[in-house]
Amino acid sequence: MERPYVLIVSEVTIDGKLTLAKGVSSKEIMKLMDDEANRYLHAVRAECDGIMVGANTVRIDNPNLTVRYVEGKNPIRVIPTSTGDIPLDANVLNTEVAPTIIAVSERAPKEKVEAFKERGAEVLVAGKEKIEFPLLLKLLKERGIEKLMVEGGSAVNWELIKNDLVDEIRLIHLPVIVGGDDVPSLVSGEGFKTLSAVKRFKIKRVFRCGNQVITEFERL
Repeated sequence: MERPYVLIVSEVTIDGKLTLAKGVSSKEIMKLMDDEANRYLHAVRAECDGIMVGANTVRIDNPNLTVRYVEGKNPIRVIPTSTGDIPLDANVLNTEVAPTIIAVSERAPKEKVEAFKERGAEVLVAGKEKIEFPLLLKLLKERGIEKLMVEGGSAVNWELIKNDLVDEIRLIHLPVIVGGDDVPSLVSGEGFKTLSAVKRFKIKRVFRCGNQVITEFERL
C-alpha cells in the first residue's frame, strides 16, 4: 500500500459514547478502565510507528500519546489540524518526549506553522483548504510510518472511514451507559445514509480483558 496500515482503537461505553458529555475530556470516562485494559491500549501503541488524534482531542484532552503501561518505544505523534488550531503549550508539542508531526492545510497561518517548528515539530502541508487524508497518509508512509494507530476523535474517524483508509478497528467496551443526544460516538460526519454505502467489517476477535470486553474488526 502507498499508505500505512491504519488501526482505530477506542474506548466506548455500552451505548457507544466516547465521553461523559460534549466538550468533556475522554480522560474522565477512561478512568473506568482497569490496568489490564490500559496495558492492552499501550501495548498497541508500542507496536505502532505513529499515533494520530485530531485537533479537538488535543484541545479537550491534552493527551501525551506515549507508551507508559508497558515497555516500548513511543510512536510518532500525528496531529491533523487544517488551520493549526491547537495550543502551543499542548503536551504533544513537548518533542523531547516523543517526535510530533503537525499536518496542516495551505491556509494555516505562517506564524503558527513557524511556532510549531520552533517547538521541534515537523510540519506537513497535506491539503489546500483542509486536510486531505489520502495525501496525509501517503506522506506519513514516505516518512517510514508503516502502522498508524488512530485514537480519535469521531471527526477524524469519519474522514478515514469515509475515504476507505481504515484496515482495522479495536474497541474497548466499558460496562457503563452514558446517554445523551449530543454526546460524541465513535464516528461523526454526515453518515452514509444507505445500506449499500456503509463500510463493512468482519469480526477478528472478541475477548475479555479485565472488566472490559474487547472487540477487534477487520475491513472486508
